[in-house]
Amino acid sequence: MPVKKKSLKSAEVMSEKKSCCSSMGGAGCGMVKKLFVTLLGILLVYVIVLVGSLIRNNLQEYTYIGQADRMERTITVEAEGKVTATPDIAVTTMGMVSEGSTVAEAQEKNTLVMNELTKKLKTLGIAEDDLQTMNYNVYPRYNYTEDEGRVLEGYEVHQSLKVKIRDLDLANSVLALAGEVGTNSVSGLDFILDDDEVYKAKARNKALEKVGEKTRMLARSLGIEVVKVVSYDEYESGGNGMPVYKAYAESAYGIGGGLPSPDVQAGSTDVMMNVSVTFEIR
Repeated sequence: MPVKKKSLKSAEVMSEKKSCCSSMGGAGCGMVKKLFVTLLGILLVYVIVLVGSLIRNNLQEYTYIGQADRMERTITVEAEGKVTATPDIAVTTMGMVSEGSTVAEAQEKNTLVMNELTKKLKTLGIAEDDLQTMNYNVYPRYNYTEDEGRVLEGYEVHQSLKVKIRDLDLANSVLALAGEVGTNSVSGLDFILDDDEVYKAKARNKALEKVGEKTRMLARSLGIEVVKVVSYDEYESGGNGMPVYKAYAESAYGIGGGLPSPDVQAGSTDVMMNVSVTFEIR
């Protein structure tokens, strides 16, 4: 008899569940199941993201600690290498400032002188590719009076030509042209190296030789072993040597009056490279 009561009770529970689903309808039961599955999926994604973040943070911490330990076992050695070279190119700028009551008049005066300068430079052997017009400007010229204030009196034309001299023996003659053709503006005479990379390479090799010597000496003194290069850095330092100018006391620019031309010497220039090498040691 007890068995029959239990069976009867189970049947009643099933009957209640069926009646519940019946009252909600098939669509309601389906929505409940979908909601449950969705919540379960969201929870699963959250757990996966959380675990992934923990793993990533642990890896980053491990990498950082490893790098810090590694940087503590390094040594940096610096050295400078220098090479002295003779410049093989001279550069100067020659120009003309002319005045006129009109722009056309000032331009005509300027053009006559600058064209003559260009012609004679080419006659000396300066290639056309080594002649470059740097600027050409026209400015009004004013005068100030108490009665009329600012009064236009004329115009000025400024023109300059950059000259690259590859044959240094011609430098004196080029400068002398200023007086011969009547230019009234000469600025700078710089001596440079046509290909300084060759000298940079030599200076770099000298610096690296010094680094090698210092490193070997430190290894013996400190009782360490150099494993490998961790980083390398270099930069160019120093400045060019100054050219030597020798002008005769009785001379002036220009050869029109039969006076000697300026005597210009190229001198020398220093190319210096600084290197810094960091080694891993143990």
